[in-house]
Amino acid sequence: MSMLHLCFYSTFTLSSLGLAFHRTHLISALLCLESMMLSMYITLSTWPIENQATSSTIMPMLMLTFSACEAATGLAMLVATSRTHGSDQLHNLNLLQC
Repeated sequence: MSMLHLCFYSTFTLSSLGLAFHRTHLISALLCLESMMLSMYITLSTWPIENQATSSTIMPMLMLTFSACEAATGLAMLVATSRTHGSDQLHNLNLLQC
């Protein structure tokens, strides 16, 4: 395993651990999801270069598009919950109250 792979794997792992353990605010959960998506984007972008593939793949562009959609949806949810509940803390949200 090269140092580059170790860096990408550790970035993804640390952001998923941050998502699992630090779920107090919605913005921190969204930032962890965004860092997971960006680490997967960088990994998918460097994969054809490391394998010396002549054709470029469309997967990094699709991943970046989905990441932008995820960020926009997450920020819309953040605005909606802060308007209705008054804060972005996740313990204030109750799914059974809908």
